[in-house]
Amino acid sequence: LTETSPDSEIFDIISPYGYPGILVSEAAANDREFLDLAMNELKKTLQSMGVCSAFFRLHPILNEKFPEIFSPDMFTFNGETISVDLTLSEAQIWSDTNSKKRNKINKCKRLGMTARVVRSHEYLEDFWDIYKETMERVGALEKYFTFDHNYLLEMQDHFFEHMFLCLVEMEGEIASAGLYTECNGIVQGVLGGTRNKYYQYSPTSLETDYVRMWAKQRGNKYLHLGGGVGGAEDELYHFKCRFSKLRHNFYTLRLITDAEKYNYLVDARAKALNTSPENLLNSNFFPAYRSPK
Repeated sequence: LTETSPDSEIFDIISPYGYPGILVSEAAANDREFLDLAMNELKKTLQSMGVCSAFFRLHPILNEKFPEIFSPDMFTFNGETISVDLTLSEAQIWSDTNSKKRNKINKCKRLGMTARVVRSHEYLEDFWDIYKETMERVGALEKYFTFDHNYLLEMQDHFFEHMFLCLVEMEGEIASAGLYTECNGIVQGVLGGTRNKYYQYSPTSLETDYVRMWAKQRGNKYLHLGGGVGGAEDELYHFKCRFSKLRHNFYTLRLITDAEKYNYLVDARAKALNTSPENLLNSNFFPAYRSPK
């Protein structure tokens, strides 16, 4: 920051990767006055810590009703996510699966592929190798591959009892592996990958089919598959769509907690990009002062 900045230090915050969300009790959800007070207190607290903006990813299932219980203009729609309703019968879940996807699942079985769920620590190193190979194949190392080996180890330490791997194997070799968490009736797909030599057979189709039945048998309500990259209806989104008809709205909460500092940073960024502050403020990028172009 320059000497003309409004303060010596300015911060912004962002929620962790995934769908962390905000927890609200049933009593709080039915008390609009309390919700408004709580949100205002959050803004004041962040401002007192030198934070000028905050970006929160909301949980598509737990926070889906937020635009109804808060002011709807507080939230930004970022696309849809897909989940499997595990309260349906196995026959109905299979019927809701796209016919081409059912064919791929059956083909995997005919090829001799088998799936199983294990505790994540047993095969974490194998998963790491497969995930890296996948990111290299899709060219995502620089743009999306932000998780190092320590990240997985820390996840393992924190969520040991709630983290699992689904392995699809063929002739004694792991063809694909997916990392999942299980908590309060929701099984969440986190990360996954496929060996290059097996990619053409789509072993992740068998993996997803197996996990949803495994999750159902354990009494869970949802297998949340997530959406596309950045909420886009891309190839990943359409892959997930073929397993279920259930959709959820994915929202983000974008707070400007200190308008003076926020506008100062927007002005500085606009000058650096040789554009106007209005162009940045009218873009969909948040915070606007971190706009790449």
